[in-house]
Amino acid sequence: MPVPARRCRARPPALALALLALIALTSLTARADIYDDAVAHAGRPAADLARDPIDHPAEILRLAGIRPGMRVADFLAANGYYSELLSYIVGRKGQVLMINNAAYDHWSPGWPKRLAGNRLPNVRHLSMEIEHLDLPDNSLDAALLIKVYHDLYVHELWPNIDPQKALSEIARVLKPGGVLVLEDHSARIGSGTADTTALHRIEEAYARRDFEKRGFVVVASSQVLRRPDDARDQISYRGPMLGRTDRFVLVFRKQGVGPAAPH
Repeated sequence: MPVPARRCRARPPALALALLALIALTSLTARADIYDDAVAHAGRPAADLARDPIDHPAEILRLAGIRPGMRVADFLAANGYYSELLSYIVGRKGQVLMINNAAYDHWSPGWPKRLAGNRLPNVRHLSMEIEHLDLPDNSLDAALLIKVYHDLYVHELWPNIDPQKALSEIARVLKPGGVLVLEDHSARIGSGTADTTALHRIEEAYARRDFEKRGFVVVASSQVLRRPDDARDQISYRGPMLGRTDRFVLVFRKQGVGPAAPH
């Protein structure tokens, strides 16, 4: 009587195992870049974590190409949400300038706690008028203006500011080839700066022209913060539009020979 063949578990071929390993490695690599790592960094404040799904900071900073070793300014940084993320990205050889004017320092009581105990050693808080920056020419690799550009045109906040001087100062301190990240609440097409005071919004096309006339060119943009359901006719920072506005994101590069890559 013939002996029945023994069943044995089939072993996956070596090629299949290699493919599985490659897929796992590719998936891990896709998740683990410096921008996602910054957002996932342990110890970030609870209020920051609540903002992440609304503001998509990893996508914004990835688009800008902020990288280790850079010297970056977070202009009108308020409590420093982006300053902290930048701290993790530029690393110990980089530096982040958390720049507020007197009004923003007054409205943002949380920034001292963020920096207390030297918890972000590569972040330096500076209080200065944005139209008179106490910084050397061509001294920044990158700059951020996150939901604050329109405030330069809100004269009831700081009656003596000249937005044209402020923008010229930002252009002066950014290196040729440096990047500027601009994010703001969208105003209606054709409105220019008309809605900056009442609605705290500004027109995207106006913003483009404002920076292009100072030697900047748009090199990237993002749709990640777009909200087509926003009629752009309500105030941006309170009430039903809080966290629900349509926002434009533009990355500019200052024309000229770019800076050397940081070591």
